[in-house]
Amino acid sequence: MTALAQTGPASGAAASSASVIAAETPVLAHNYHPLPVVVARAEDVWVEDVEGRRYLDMLAGYSALNFGHRHPALTAAAHRQLDALTLTSRAFHHDKLAAFAAGLASLTGLDMVLPMNTGAEAVESGIKLARKWAYEVKGVPADQATIVVAADNFHGRTTTLVSFSTDPVARDGFGPFTPGFRIVPYNDLPALEAAIDETTAAVLIEPIQGEAGVMIPDDGYLTGVREATRRAGCLFIADEIQSGLGRTGRTLAVDHENVVPDVLLLGKALGGGIVPVSAVVARRDVMEVLRPGEHGSTFGGNPLAAAVGSAVVDLLATGEFQRRAAELGEVLREGLTALVGRGVVAFRSRGLWAGIDVDPALGTGRHISELLMAEGILVKDTHGSTIRLAPPLTITREDLESALGSLAKVLG
Repeated sequence: MTALAQTGPASGAAASSASVIAAETPVLAHNYHPLPVVVARAEDVWVEDVEGRRYLDMLAGYSALNFGHRHPALTAAAHRQLDALTLTSRAFHHDKLAAFAAGLASLTGLDMVLPMNTGAEAVESGIKLARKWAYEVKGVPADQATIVVAADNFHGRTTTLVSFSTDPVARDGFGPFTPGFRIVPYNDLPALEAAIDETTAAVLIEPIQGEAGVMIPDDGYLTGVREATRRAGCLFIADEIQSGLGRTGRTLAVDHENVVPDVLLLGKALGGGIVPVSAVVARRDVMEVLRPGEHGSTFGGNPLAAAVGSAVVDLLATGEFQRRAAELGEVLREGLTALVGRGVVAFRSRGLWAGIDVDPALGTGRHISELLMAEGILVKDTHGSTIRLAPPLTITREDLESALGSLAKVLG
């Protein structure tokens, strides 16, 4: 795929970025604070604003755009399906769902798929599944099931999910909260093991904590979680909504320790940057506790989503994107290592994913993101002076090195 060829204002665009942003203010909820760029067109790793300025996308929609903007195989699948069938609801069968579920189960090494739409829906569904399994299979007394989670997690922003968040911005003002969760420090196996008891339905963790700043646990942590849950007779739920589907150089982040969870949560990249697609993938004996009428979604597993999701699975089945993320991840690591002590205090990376702690004396993460935007590089800050890099897995070495050069420049 080539970069955007157009160099002037985007076709048909009369408004300026400033006027578009001003028009949003009175009519949109103020629950986001985006960078002041108004994207009008995109192709592969490049986006273009309404004035025709081009930017290298180094965020990839928080991993929703792992395959770049408008990947031809994915847009072709969407176009074909748009011309045939888009929605039936699950009141009827349709001809794309079985292939999607079979492909995703095979890719992940699990058995059955519960298709949903958003990442938060996948996590909510995983929680319901674990509780149902605990009551019907493990024998936990009714309404007594607990789930062990990690501090500094980010699993979504529904009422239940913020109930076990430790981020006051996500949590404060939204109570009362859903009970049944035990919060332990991330990357602390003894604390996790101590929190598990006979009421524990599952341990729910992100193999790498994205929103927290791409926090990578010690080697052996995921293996330890797997062993602890197996010993205790509870489920291991891995939230791979950001970390999964090629981002870290393997299909899943748990693959770095050859760990297979009982329940896997996927989203973001599963929709190819075209439609929202998420899924719970699980062992057969776990998934089969759900029966008709107990859970569902009108749009979950719709024909358009299934067609695009199958095309995503086909791309990943080749191993090409996992290899690219691993190989270019080394370039990213080397480039960031060279910046430590030169504006970068520390960083954490795996594959094409990095959390970079900038010297606070140089500014907040938001300030650094704005400086990079002026250089034609789009990233996003997280807490304090931390920024995240997560470019599409289609990025070239040259473009990646150019982005690292721009980072070096703004850190000056």
